[in-house]
Amino acid sequence: MGNKKNLFLRDTNVMLGRSMKHIFRSIDTIITVCITPIAIMLLMVYVFGGAMGGGMSTAEYVSYSLPGILLISISSAIAYTALRLFTDIKSGFFDRFKSMPISASSALWAHVLTSLVSNAMSLAVIFLVAFFMGFRSSAGMFNWLAVIGILALFTLALTWVAAIAGLKAKSVEGSSAFSYPLIFLPFISSAFLSTETMPAAVRAFAENQPETAIVDSIRALLMNKTVGNEIWTALAWCVGIMLVAWFFAMRAYRKI
Repeated sequence: MGNKKNLFLRDTNVMLGRSMKHIFRSIDTIITVCITPIAIMLLMVYVFGGAMGGGMSTAEYVSYSLPGILLISISSAIAYTALRLFTDIKSGFFDRFKSMPISASSALWAHVLTSLVSNAMSLAVIFLVAFFMGFRSSAGMFNWLAVIGILALFTLALTWVAAIAGLKAKSVEGSSAFSYPLIFLPFISSAFLSTETMPAAVRAFAENQPETAIVDSIRALLMNKTVGNEIWTALAWCVGIMLVAWFFAMRAYRKI
């Protein structure tokens, strides 16, 4: 049992190195992933911030809207995970594993871990831009660790969803199209304005969809405010989506 675990870790590490080399050879991917969320943040703060901020200063609205921008960045970036998986399948990369003495799922896990690392790099860039725009946080180390943990869980959850899309897609376009609704989901949440301003039907959806609880939790942690029960709701959504997506992704992976 221990030997199998060691082989899995070794093979996953090798496959992770391969995937990360692809990322660093095309660093424009990370730049592209950052551009859209940063552009949206600039638009929301400097164009719509006065109307949507409810009297907040520019710096205050940057801090208010930042959690939603982070989720948009992750939702945008995972499309590349699906695309890389689809490319590996079509090139016959996975087929070659069947005749090699390596762990069957190591390549899939490598793609997932690559998504986690590349998203962390993109989020760091967005935090830096937000800092120059006026973002400040009085959060302590525990709060920051909690924010990192939530963002990591959210990334893993959506990455496993992306894995399903990449494994089941029939075309390049189809492998990444699933991400478009996810990118727009923060706009129907509390990410950029209070849900109280929304029509009843839209408000009901916004208050009960996963990203509202995640946004509210991250915002409260960064602003060093009391975090209510929404953090448990956020964690439940992240873990629940991750486990369900992992189950179906592994099923799809075994069938290729």
